[in-house]
Parts: sequence; structure tokens; C-alpha cells
Amino acid sequence: MDTSIKTSSLEDLGKLMEDMGQPSFRGRQLYEWLHTHHVSSYDEMTNLPKALREQLAERFPLEQLRLVDKQVSKDGTRKYVFSLVDGVQVETVGIPSRSADGSRLTVCVSTQAGCPMGCSFCATGQEGLTRSLASHEIVDQVHAVQKDFEARVSNVVAMGQGEPFLNYDATLAAFRKLNEKQGLNIGARHMTISTCGIIEGIDRLSLEPEQFTLAISLHAATQLARNALMPKVASQPLPELREALERYTERTGRRVTLEYLLIQDINDSDDDKDALVAFCHGMLCHVNLLPMNHVDGYDFKPVPAKVLQEWCDELNRRHVSATVRTSHGSDIAGACGQLKNKL
Repeated sequence: MDTSIKTSSLEDLGKLMEDMGQPSFRGRQLYEWLHTHHVSSYDEMTNLPKALREQLAERFPLEQLRLVDKQVSKDGTRKYVFSLVDGVQVETVGIPSRSADGSRLTVCVSTQAGCPMGCSFCATGQEGLTRSLASHEIVDQVHAVQKDFEARVSNVVAMGQGEPFLNYDATLAAFRKLNEKQGLNIGARHMTISTCGIIEGIDRLSLEPEQFTLAISLHAATQLARNALMPKVASQPLPELREALERYTERTGRRVTLEYLLIQDINDSDDDKDALVAFCHGMLCHVNLLPMNHVDGYDFKPVPAKVLQEWCDELNRRHVSATVRTSHGSDIAGACGQLKNKL
């Protein structure tokens, strides 16, 4: 249960201050210390009375992530292993890059410790699920990366450990906190939730007021191949997934990103390509083609870079918007499918 003081709303903190015999404006001060400045102790909240700080520390200890390990890739990507208050560990990735409008810092957050989906190409799936994260544990990952880089986070993607739509409420609460002006003020369109294709979650997100973006881990557009790669979503077949995505785009007017990991001799045939084109036909979507990253214990092989580009070129010729996504941090097991809390 998410009971940290960090999850309290501005209104709730104002009421708390009144209950503690303080003026309600202390709630705003406390909120700013927690979410704008993201301090690690009440002692740093210098405009709060000392007696109040002592009371808060006793009643509401500030939970903090503890850094267990950090690795830096040759491309500048940083992978972190954090220990939560109960000793459970999760991984987070910070990805610096250049964009047309300047520098960008993307944080790939975990929404669960481990993952219950068991996708056959993903290291996290080998671990199974330990537990879902509380909203403040998701937010704290972003703050920790921002502090380490000493640079503003511009983008957040829920593409780390876990299936975000199996932790829907905490994930949305975290994204809203990061989107707030009193928080990190990250634009909703710069925050992406990636799902294996949980239809209920897609429908719920389509009704939310924020313009968070949606990515689908598709990886195969034929049912047989997708069932083999992603057995836990076999109960939600491709035709029903496509209908859900059409509902989403109709309600929101926003494009869906389809992630497609190209694996040699698994989902890279001409028939697979034709099936992907057919799945995308008439739908507002964009395809990200991903290279397969090495995962210990798996025999899956990446397609040659030439094949990735050929797929991309042909998809675009056939009126399916597509790009090849650059893999970051693969040398430190920080890329797509590699997160495993491995030190």
C-alpha cells in the first residue's frame, strides 16, 4: 500500500498542517520541499519550524532509494540498481542524447520489481514478479537520475522492469506528479507508458485527461509468433488489441507507437513483415524497429543491421511510418530486454 507522505496531495498536506496546529500554508511549503526540491530529510526544510520538522520526521519518515550499483556505458547511458526501503531492488536507466532542439535526458523507469509477463526474449521475465512499486518509488527514480546527471530530465518512459498497466494507479499517479508544475514539470507528451498490450489498461488510458503517450510491445503481428514470444498476453488476441488501439486513437487523436524487436528466424520473414503492414493499415501509428540485445541464457539472435534498415525502408514505402530505434547501454545490460538487477 502506498502510504508515504510523498503521495499526499497539496490539499491533504494543508489539512495535515492544520491538524498539527500549523497554518495551512505550511502544507504548500512542505509540498515544494518534497516535490520541487526533492530533499532527502526534513532538516533541509529550513523554512519550517524545527519542532514541526521533528514531529514530521517521527510520524512520516522519508523513504529514500539507496544506490546499490551504477554502471556507465560507452555511449553515456547510466544504469542504476536501487534498493527500496524493504530491500527489494529495481533498475533504472538514464539516457542522454542530442535532439533537434538541444540536449535531452530520458529516464527509463521501472513500475514493478521484476515482471510477471514472462516474455521469452526479456531478462526481467526470468526473474518473475517481486512486487509492484508505489507511486513515490517510481517518481524517486527520476529524481535520482536527474540529481546524478545534474541535468533536467526532459523525457520519462515506463519501459523498465514490469508491466505498467498491471500497476496502473501507481504509474498514473507517478506520471501526474512528474507532470505537475510544482514537481519536475515534464510535459505529458514527453512521458510514455509502454505495455505488452493489456487491453483494459489501454481503454482506461484513452479516457484520462492527460496527453501521456502510449507504446505497445508488439514484436509480432501473427498470433502464433506473438503467443510464442509473449505467452501471457495470448488471452488478448491481436484483433482485440487492434480494436483497442483504434478506440484509443479515436478518443485521443494521438498516435500509438508499436515496438517491434526483430529476432533472426523468429519474426523477420516476409510473411511477418506483411502481417505487420496489415496490422498497421489504416491505424494512426508509428513502428519502432528495435535490434535484439544480448541476454544471458537465451539463444535469440539479432538480425543484421542491413535487415533492420531494409524493413524500415519497405514499411515506409508501404505507407507505414517506421524508424530504427538506436539501442543505448547494451554494453552495460541497460538496453531493451536486458534489465535484471544484475550487479
